[in-house]
Amino acid sequence: MPSQLHESHLLLFRNQPALAAQLIHEALGLRLPAFREARIESADLTELQPAEYRADLVIQLRSDRPVYGIIVEVQLSVDERKRYAWPAYVANLRARFRCPVSLLVVTANERVRRWAARRIKMGGDHYFRPYVLGPAQVPEIADEARARANPELAVLSAMAHGEDADPERAVEIAVAAHSASIGLDPDRKKIYLDLILNSLGEAAHKALKKMDARTYVYQSDFARQYIAQGRAESILEQLAVRFGPIGAEIRSRVTQLSLPELRVIGERLLSAPTLEEVLRPQR
Repeated sequence: MPSQLHESHLLLFRNQPALAAQLIHEALGLRLPAFREARIESADLTELQPAEYRADLVIQLRSDRPVYGIIVEVQLSVDERKRYAWPAYVANLRARFRCPVSLLVVTANERVRRWAARRIKMGGDHYFRPYVLGPAQVPEIADEARARANPELAVLSAMAHGEDADPERAVEIAVAAHSASIGLDPDRKKIYLDLILNSLGEAAHKALKKMDARTYVYQSDFARQYIAQGRAESILEQLAVRFGPIGAEIRSRVTQLSLPELRVIGERLLSAPTLEEVLRPQR
């Protein structure tokens, strides 16, 4: 079963199909044909073969007709079976689209990137080699204007660089990605914020906390939401200790409170006799 990280990467390409072409061109330095539209196609790549071949995602670049096909495979671990399936993916899709096709492997692991980038011997003098995008190849998007112009690339950048050696830089990239998601629809915004926060390494999380301790002024909406999320979880744990299991309605209500509201609830926790009194609306 695909993991959450696997599906998170694919979500960005589904939401913005042209992202695959952009990364092949900009991150890997390869030229693609001019196109006017990028759209998702069926990922079933089985033709007459008895085995089933199903890729993670298939994108078709179009002008007046199909001009290029991109198969996106998110690979989180080494799997030697894929080295036999990948050439079949490309051959079958090329026959279906009747245009050039490439396979783009996206991975969050450098060891997997090196494995996937090895050429595959097909027999005789024939070899197959996919395009491979690891964390180091994903652009660092720390400029908020650039991030807002391409939210999916900004979120992918945050996911790729959240555990980089420079935590301050990781936070900059995360803040830019969050800025890019602010104007999106509520569901997409929430998913992207979760992806950004979950991608931050321990050092980056500490850097965010230091922003709070050092200045008491939150430098961005992202930082405010990060601190609020942590305080909401802490308060929910304390509520459970005092009043027993907390239901989904109360949990949802607490996680949507602002920092000032959470501070008030934190103070009430010390003396309020009932859960209702702790959570009563402020006047």
